[in-house]
Amino acid sequence: MSDVTEKKETAAPAQPPTSSVFSMFGGKKDESKKQESTEDKNESKNDDKKKDGEDDEEEANDVHFEPVVHLEKVDVKTLEENETVLYKVRAKLFRFDPENKEWKERGTGDCKFLENKQTHKVRLLMRRDKTLKICANHIIAPEYILKPNIGSDRSWVYACTADIAEGSPEAFTFAIRFGNKENADNFKKEFEKAQELNKK
Repeated sequence: MSDVTEKKETAAPAQPPTSSVFSMFGGKKDESKKQESTEDKNESKNDDKKKDGEDDEEEANDVHFEPVVHLEKVDVKTLEENETVLYKVRAKLFRFDPENKEWKERGTGDCKFLENKQTHKVRLLMRRDKTLKICANHIIAPEYILKPNIGSDRSWVYACTADIAEGSPEAFTFAIRFGNKENADNFKKEFEKAQELNKK
């Protein structure tokens, strides 16, 4: 008896019948796998159709529209047309605020000495980068004195009696700083040349 029970215990557990067993007795075959494969094929076909459709839509969307309003090209005057550039250098400009007793940055950009073709007077014009807003605009008067800025060999300080960058003439103390000492020295030379021209 013990041998029989051992054989029963070691026997493999019963497996469920497969689809082939049912087909022998007239049952339906397992069509789920076939359906899955056909669905995958259909999905891949649909994806291909969608891609083709998207390409067609992109081609169809490439439409040209004529502008409703035609804008004419406008020449913007800088008021520098009647002047000659004598000197140009990149710099950063500061003005002294007497109320708060501190230096405030006025702007960074190209500083130019412009000579009027008719009067031959030379003015200093400086515009901010990108916006091109004027941050300094004044005649280089003979009485202006460039003083070295304390602790820097590449900047100058001078008092301006009538700067018209904001519209009406205003008196400011300016500090102008350059990228290196060479540019600062060249600025001083050109500044003094402009003062000599304005004496005439």
